[in-house]
Amino acid sequence: MKRSVLCCVVVVSALFLVLMSQVPGMDAANCNYLELVACAGAITSPQPPSTDCCSKVKEQKPCFCGYLRNPQLRQYVTPEEARRVAKQCGVTLPRCK
Repeated sequence: MKRSVLCCVVVVSALFLVLMSQVPGMDAANCNYLELVACAGAITSPQPPSTDCCSKVKEQKPCFCGYLRNPQLRQYVTPEEARRVAKQCGVTLPRCK
């Protein structure tokens, strides 16, 4: 139990550092990685996403192609994990080129 809590804290901390950087070509006012920290538990474990997480996924949907292309973020969240959480939230992600 302590190990999983520690792991989650480490992942969320690492995400915070990565999320502080901007993705080129996106409006920082609309695309903010920090909004998705509410999804850390659902991304790092099989637990279902929270209502807050799903709300943030819906808000950030236009930003996902940029997020998925960001090599810094990919080391923490795979496209498969992102798609799984989005699907559980009832959000269809756009096809990224």
